[in-house]
Amino acid sequence: MNKIRNSLLTSVLALGFAVSTQASAEEVVNVFNWSDYIDEEILAEFEAETGIKVVYDVFDSNEVLETKLLAGSSGYDVVVPTGTFLARQIQAGVFQKLDQSKLTNKGNLWDVVSERVDKYDPGNAYSVNYMWGTTGIGYNVDMIKERLGIERIDSWDVVFDPEKLAKLKDCGVYLLDAPTELIPAALNYLGKNPDSRDKDDLQAAEDLLLSIRPFVRKFHSSEYISSLANGDICLTVGWSGDILQSRDRAADADNGVTVDYAIPKEGALMWFDQMAVPADAANADNAHKFINYIMRDDVMAKASNYVYYANGNLASQKLLAEDVIGDPAIYPDSGTMERLYTIMPYDPKTQRVITRLWTKVKSGS
Repeated sequence: MNKIRNSLLTSVLALGFAVSTQASAEEVVNVFNWSDYIDEEILAEFEAETGIKVVYDVFDSNEVLETKLLAGSSGYDVVVPTGTFLARQIQAGVFQKLDQSKLTNKGNLWDVVSERVDKYDPGNAYSVNYMWGTTGIGYNVDMIKERLGIERIDSWDVVFDPEKLAKLKDCGVYLLDAPTELIPAALNYLGKNPDSRDKDDLQAAEDLLLSIRPFVRKFHSSEYISSLANGDICLTVGWSGDILQSRDRAADADNGVTVDYAIPKEGALMWFDQMAVPADAANADNAHKFINYIMRDDVMAKASNYVYYANGNLASQKLLAEDVIGDPAIYPDSGTMERLYTIMPYDPKTQRVITRLWTKVKSGS
């Protein structure tokens, strides 16, 4: 009898544990987003309003995210790839189509951004824009003036002219560890199609990047934020909002460092970071609730006001701080917008070339 009672008790406990685990799983959403990319109050407020716990992890390169997604069973419910990576991940079957009926805030979206995203995600079927921005030049105003004798940077030649970059080696130069950002920038500077796959064009980009390699202290996609703000480096190629965060951190610290951001006159990359749901997401319903919450005008405005990036939510613009919506480095004027280019994902053959090229550039040999 004791054995029967113990067996029944074990079964009941196991059943209870299973139900408890299932309930717990239904009340969580696992998010994988870029580092330094959200106001954490937003996560706390979402949890308080919905009762859904947010497990929030960060990455600092598309390659890291893509490796996890292509391996399968990533464990994430919402991820935020950049448009070029999103496009080929859609083709690989990594994502599930969004249930538009659950995205009741989609009327807030900005058609200008949605139309540009369409080249990566036709019909915006798999993703919703989180933020968009440009890849440009961040710099320490005083250090640049001291070494180059200029008040402000307006051209890529500060980065791609070896003679000029050599003058900045002592004060520190960081570049993004992102071949899909730096190679198109090099091609564009050379007067070539930034989206070129031509072998000779890519060789020209490699030669240019190798010519400046001796003057680059580090390739990293997030450290430059604090390094620039602290005065540890004087120049970086980075993402617009990150550099503007550096500018504001330096100003808040009152540490004598003045940071500025330039969208060079030759043009710059315009990119889009998109919220998407992996095909094997364990909590797809909660993922939709999270995305729909982020799509609220007040929530999206709070996010942009915190990270200093533009977003694809038109309704939020009336709630943006003036130093966000009124800053042409964040929301460029129409003339600058015309000089911004976009790129498409590389085919597998070209991607292998790009990977080898970037490895050679980073190693300097």
